[in-house]
Amino acid sequence: MKNLRTNMSEWFDRLDKRWQALPVTKQHRYTLYFFTGYVLLTVGVIFKVGLDMAKSNKDMEIKHIENPALKNKESPATIQDTLITILKNKIYEGK
Repeated sequence: MKNLRTNMSEWFDRLDKRWQALPVTKQHRYTLYFFTGYVLLTVGVIFKVGLDMAKSNKDMEIKHIENPALKNKESPATIQDTLITILKNKIYEGK
């Protein structure tokens, strides 16, 4: 764990040195680009949420809960029977 922490610390130090080596105008430009991307992403998400809320139905659909085991073609009894026959076969094979 210490090795991972030291590797990450060294990596962040190298990134910081590379950032400090850039001219101030490039630092400002990159910061502006990242901030503009962040603002566009935020506006897009807010717009999408607003559209979804405007299109949503005001009615709540209430349905019965269906048992997923009953959707299966096999009945639970056949599954239990196969387990019992497998165990019986193992008992008879051992003799």
